[in-house]
Amino acid sequence: MTRHAFVYAVLRAVPRVDRGEFVNVGLVLYCQALDFLHAAVVVDPVRLRALAPDVDLDAVRTAAEAVVVAARTPVGSARENEGLAVRFGMLTAPRSTVVQPSPVHAGLTSDPEQTLAQLLTRLVAPPV
Repeated sequence: MTRHAFVYAVLRAVPRVDRGEFVNVGLVLYCQALDFLHAAVVVDPVRLRALAPDVDLDAVRTAAEAVVVAARTPVGSARENEGLAVRFGMLTAPRSTVVQPSPVHAGLTSDPEQTLAQLLTRLVAPPV
């Protein structure tokens, strides 16, 4: 089984940017060797409301889902369409918004879709 390098970032919902507290809500994973760039999102309203009772859940969902769409579909005609590596870089660039990426981490995978699902379960999904 051949393993390939991949990089990923966790998407964090930051309901109050001034406090810097966050809840993991998604993941972006890129594997250059397999031409794979996908994102997945799990927004848990209970965990978000624990940080900020007045959080705008629709804004969080909209921002997180926009990352999922941007990972799968080229948009516009600018730099984001120059390749998956550029698009991953744009999706994981630091920003001060309601959904922010974590630092980028790396690993090895033989199946990036399965790795995305495993990381999503381990790092994002609410504890059981």
